[in-house]
Amino acid sequence: MICRVLGVLVLIEVLMFVACAGVAWLYGEAEVDAFLWTALAATGCAGVLLAASRGADRRLGKRDGYCIASLTWVLFTALGMLPFLLCGSVETAGEAFFETMSGFTTTGATILDDIDSEPHAILFWRALTHWIGGLGIVLFALAVLPIFGEGSLQLFSGEAVGVTHDKIHSKVNVMARLLWSIYLGLTVVLVVLLRVGGMGWFDALCHSMATVATGGFSTRQASVAAWQSPFIEYVIAAGMLLSAINFSLYFSALKGRPGKVWRDEETRWFLTSVAVVTAVIAAMLVWQRDYGVEQAFRSALFQVASLHTSTGFGTDDYMQWPPLTWILLVYAMLAGGCTGSTSGGIKALRLVILAKAIRNHLRRMLHPNAVLPVRVNRQAVSQSVVLTVGIFVICYLLCIFVGWLGLVATGVELTDAFGVAVSSMGNAGMALGNFGPAYSWSALPEAGKWISSALMLVGRLEMFAIMLMFYSAFWRKH
Repeated sequence: MICRVLGVLVLIEVLMFVACAGVAWLYGEAEVDAFLWTALAATGCAGVLLAASRGADRRLGKRDGYCIASLTWVLFTALGMLPFLLCGSVETAGEAFFETMSGFTTTGATILDDIDSEPHAILFWRALTHWIGGLGIVLFALAVLPIFGEGSLQLFSGEAVGVTHDKIHSKVNVMARLLWSIYLGLTVVLVVLLRVGGMGWFDALCHSMATVATGGFSTRQASVAAWQSPFIEYVIAAGMLLSAINFSLYFSALKGRPGKVWRDEETRWFLTSVAVVTAVIAAMLVWQRDYGVEQAFRSALFQVASLHTSTGFGTDDYMQWPPLTWILLVYAMLAGGCTGSTSGGIKALRLVILAKAIRNHLRRMLHPNAVLPVRVNRQAVSQSVVLTVGIFVICYLLCIFVGWLGLVATGVELTDAFGVAVSSMGNAGMALGNFGPAYSWSALPEAGKWISSALMLVGRLEMFAIMLMFYSAFWRKH
């Protein structure tokens, strides 16, 4: 059954390759053949998987869901790297795998040094990997191919890991379609606004797909700064922040309960964090770098929004800012956006629970007999969830530390390696030093690219689904 689901999912990627071939044909580019050959190879792979699944039991368990979620991202990346190699955009398999993994996990870090000269088909493929990976490959399949029956819930649980799952509908397939409808709506609105702001239709589409996915791949080497447009910067900054809020809250707003969005504690924490960090950085830019007030606010807001939502667009080189701002931006990378959104990082809800658990522990030291449950949105959070959040944060930081060590071992400078590890794990797309917004990540050693790619995948699936693959008990029959 795992082979059957993977085979069906690969057929979706085949359609993505065909769409990119259509873009190449539309612009009269030679890359049509590269994408068609890739589509043919992917079709063969899907055929083998489907043939191997004949007579499979249609039931799916929890272990099957986690296994499918993990294998899907690796398989999609392995096939998705072929166009980069066939079109000559990259030279090595490591670079192609890195670029594709960065796309599907919506990290947005790139090793391309001349994006402006890349063919439209490759630029569209990069944006499409973001858009499909934003809400999740499996969730997209559940929305457009409701053929998995009772296994839909297991597939959804395997990919949509998190603190809680907000069910906006009793049926997983219907819920997937509702989420994707909101996702599509945000994309369309952004396309129109960016076109009004002066972008061409193609650039507007690619940047909208990257924005709602909180991805960060641009069609220009200079990223959003290439347009030198305050209007475009404000539109994309707003789009990044909206895309980092729990999508189920938008459904509530559309159902006539808009107040629920602001009453949500996680949303308030996230927006307050963005506002405070933006205000501090803007003040420092005015005070220490002689920025104008509006320019300082816009530059600070855009960079903070980009890193806090794990997007990765850039309009200014923050490595030229005061060092204190770097620490604040690293915090933004670690914190990330909200659960149920397209952003990465630890997520605001976990930070809310952790902060309240620490506060309750301090209170309990003063009042040992007091009953002090952790409450979020007036609902008590079980001790098991609080424990899981604590374990998650520890494991998250541990993964960053291990990745940091690995990158240093490959020859990356200490500070640069730390920034790359934090950015890769949080799917943020920009790091520090030689891997900041002014540079691509092409300088990473080949081994470093594989380490970074692994961190991207672990961060995107929030660790536990990947860690289970290396847990011996996971593979035992029960």
